[in-house]
Amino acid sequence: MTRFNIGDSFETTVVAVTDTTVFVDLSAKSEGVIDISEFKDAEGNVSVKEGDKIKVFFTGEVRGEMRFTTKIGGSSADDTMIENAWKGGIPVEGHVEAEIKGGYEVKLGGKRAFCPYSQMGFKDKKEPAAYVGKTLSFIITEYKNDGRDILVSNRKIGESEHANALGKLAAQITEGAVVSATVESIEKFGAFVNIQGFRALLPMSELSFDRVEDAGQIVEVGQEINVKVIKTDWKNERVSVSLKALMKDPWEAAGARFPVGSKLEGKISRIADFGLFVNVAPGIDGLVHISDLEDVSANTNLRKVYKVGQSMSVVVEKINAMEKRLSLKPASSAEQDETAAKYMSSQDEDDGETYNPFAALLKK
Repeated sequence: MTRFNIGDSFETTVVAVTDTTVFVDLSAKSEGVIDISEFKDAEGNVSVKEGDKIKVFFTGEVRGEMRFTTKIGGSSADDTMIENAWKGGIPVEGHVEAEIKGGYEVKLGGKRAFCPYSQMGFKDKKEPAAYVGKTLSFIITEYKNDGRDILVSNRKIGESEHANALGKLAAQITEGAVVSATVESIEKFGAFVNIQGFRALLPMSELSFDRVEDAGQIVEVGQEINVKVIKTDWKNERVSVSLKALMKDPWEAAGARFPVGSKLEGKISRIADFGLFVNVAPGIDGLVHISDLEDVSANTNLRKVYKVGQSMSVVVEKINAMEKRLSLKPASSAEQDETAAKYMSSQDEDDGETYNPFAALLKK
């Protein structure tokens, strides 16, 4: 059986989790044991499961059980264990005794340590007094004069845990992955969604193939949605996701749907100096160039002549579905076509005298 010295550390595998104990593999006939309380949060949720890899430290043998911990501390931590924790970068558990000049007095076993204000807390910074009386985890950053001068950091614990959590997320939230997310907030530039506790951006341009002015028209706070990860920058903790990427691209069938010469009814979606963009179907806008518009010149301010949302009849002049380009020309409206058709029909029913002067002469 492997012999351990107090303070020895190594990575092992969780083999079982009960209501009171976490059992870890020792590559022996028996397992090591850790108190379940080390893995519970404020709500009582357990953060480990069978098969997880964890780093542990040997604290001793109690009634035949090989006892381990994920951090050293408490009243059982002696001077040797604390010194070993400093040498090995092992987390220690300390009790914040009081707020003193420049920081806090922290008790580590039978020793006193100092934690500066800047090293207390990580992202969840609180009022200084809120830490007093708490038992927290620390990393020993300085150990001098045989342990009479000890400097500790709680912030480094938070940074380490955050880095580990990000590492696990980075392995799951990869570019191209489809993940479940919850909408957290609606912004002018899109929406923020929560993916396993991480905040990712759903840009306005990735909400739909249609032009979207307000993200609230597509999603709402609290809504569960599936999104595709389109960009990750874990160094700067930025992830962008897309709803649009999971939708069928309307341009795929645009060539067959809008052949050259076909007449369409649309609405002006955008006005540019060089022409009008007309929406003819969800996600598909075409351009009517200013040179094809009647009663305007190259210097005309089109925004004074046309309005966004205005209906417009157009004819397809060119289409390139691969490049998502659609060239349009103005056409007579359906109402105009219908009026013309009725007029021509009424003329066909006439005796034709108005249009056939020779027949009229024969009748004389």
